Amino acid sequence: MSLDPHYGQQSLGDLAPKLAELTDQTLFGDIWLRPGLTPRERSLATVSALIALNRVEQLPFHLRRAQDNGIGRDTLAELITHLAFYAGWPNAASAVSALRTVMNEAKTP
Repeated sequence: MSLDPHYGQQSLGDLAPKLAELTDQTLFGDIWLRPGLTPRERSLATVSALIALNRVEQLPFHLRRAQDNGIGRDTLAELITHLAFYAGWPNAASAVSALRTVMNEAKTP
């Protein structure tokens, strides 16, 4: 899943055009491209934060993005297991459910 440079516009633009603009230009057009962290490291940080904050609605998108950034299913499962002790068991269980959904999507032609 390579990120469409207009992802924010497509997903948010009809209701929140400024948020869409900030998503496309600032978040994905600047922050995700900064040289201080690799895309893989940014994905690990983002997925961890989403799990810790129990932001399950955003998690599938970022799990797919993590896979695109070279993070495999086993690593994501290990990350979730590790976070169960820091972010809470229910958050980890919800993350496993999101990972299962993403993995099942990948199997569907």
